[in-house]
Amino acid sequence: MHRLQFHYTLSRDNSPALVRNPLIDLLQAVSSQGSISAGARALGLSYRHVWGELKRWENELGNELVIWEKGQSALLTEFGNKLMWAERQAQARLAPQIEALRAELERSYALAFDNSVHVVTLYASHDDALSALREHALRGDALAPDYEPRQVHLDIRFTGSVDAIRALNEGRCVMAGFHTLQGLGKKTLTERTYKPLLQPGQHKIIGFARRTQGLMVARGNPMGLRSLQDVVLRRARFANRTLGSGTRVVLDELLALAGRKAGEINGYDHTEPSHAAVAQAVAAGQCDVGLGIAAAAQQAGLDFVPLAEERYHLVCLKSALAQPGILALLQLLQAQTWCDKIASISGYTAQDSGQVLSLRKVLPWWDYRRKKSAAIMSPVRSDPG
Repeated sequence: MHRLQFHYTLSRDNSPALVRNPLIDLLQAVSSQGSISAGARALGLSYRHVWGELKRWENELGNELVIWEKGQSALLTEFGNKLMWAERQAQARLAPQIEALRAELERSYALAFDNSVHVVTLYASHDDALSALREHALRGDALAPDYEPRQVHLDIRFTGSVDAIRALNEGRCVMAGFHTLQGLGKKTLTERTYKPLLQPGQHKIIGFARRTQGLMVARGNPMGLRSLQDVVLRRARFANRTLGSGTRVVLDELLALAGRKAGEINGYDHTEPSHAAVAQAVAAGQCDVGLGIAAAAQQAGLDFVPLAEERYHLVCLKSALAQPGILALLQLLQAQTWCDKIASISGYTAQDSGQVLSLRKVLPWWDYRRKKSAAIMSPVRSDPG
C-alpha cells in the first residue's frame, strides 16, 4: 500500500485549486501526444528529464507505466491507465473539498500578511479564562476606543504549569501561564517547583487573574466534604491531576498545610488531564471528588466547595516585552471590556490584568532586602526583576 502526501505552494497567481501529482501530468502528456518526446515538448521539458522521471516512478511504484517499443507510439500500460482513471475519479469527487481546503489555507495565510494581526504562542496550565481570552481577542472591537485596533490570535497549547515554563525557557513559546496559591511564605513546595525555572531580570510576570480552587463534588455534596481533611477521613474517591500540573502542586501544598500526606488520599494516583476531565469523572460517578475551579464544576452540573484563592500568572522573557504581539496582548488585557468579561466567569476576577510586574514583588521566594543590601555594597546594580 503506497501512502499519499499532500504539498501546496504559495503564489500570487489566481490559479485553480489542484491536488495533483506530477506523475499524472507526465502520463497525460505521453498518452495524448503519442510519444515521450512529443509529451516532453508539450510540458516544456526535455526528453531526458521525462524519460528519467518515468523510469524513476516505475522503480518507486514497482510497476511499468509505459510500453517501451522502439518505432511504435508510446502507450500507457494497464497500470498507467488505472492511475489516470483513479486520478479522474478522485478529482471529480473531491473538487469541492479541495477548493474549501484551499480557501481555509488562504484565510490563515492572509493573517500572516496583515500587519494589524499578531500571533502569540502561549503554553499554559489549563484555564477557562484563557480560552475565553482567545475568543475575545479575535474580535477587533475588543480594545478600548483609544487603542489602535489590532487583532491578537492566541495560539494556546494547554499543558502543565511546569511544562509551560520549560517550554518558554526552551524557546517553544513566547509566553507561559502558571498559577500559585496566595499568601504562601518561603520554603514551600511551590517555591521548590517554580523558583529554579524563573530568574529575576530575565523573566517578567504579567498580571492576569485571581481564581478560586476548591472541591468539585456531586450535586448536594452527598458525602458532606468541606475540606481535604474530610476527603481523607471519609475515604472519598479522589481524581487528581497529572504530574507537572499546577493544580497538583496546589493539592500537595494544601495537604502539607493540613498536615496530611499524599498517600492518605484515596485515588491520589488516579489522574485526569484537565479541570474539565476531573469534573466529568465526578459527574460520571467514577470518583467522589476532585480539586478544580468553580467554572469547571458549574459546567459539569456539580457543586463547588471553595478551598483557596490563587493568582494565575502570565510570564514572558523581558526581551519579549517589546514584541508587537505582546504589546497588543497587554493592551487587550488592560481593556475594560476584558475585565468585564473575566468577571462573568464563575470564580474569576481580573487582578493587575496586563500589568508588567516584578517577580520579586509577586512571588515571595527571593529575600529582596538581602538582595538590596548586597546591591548597595556592589558598584554594579542588579536588575530589580
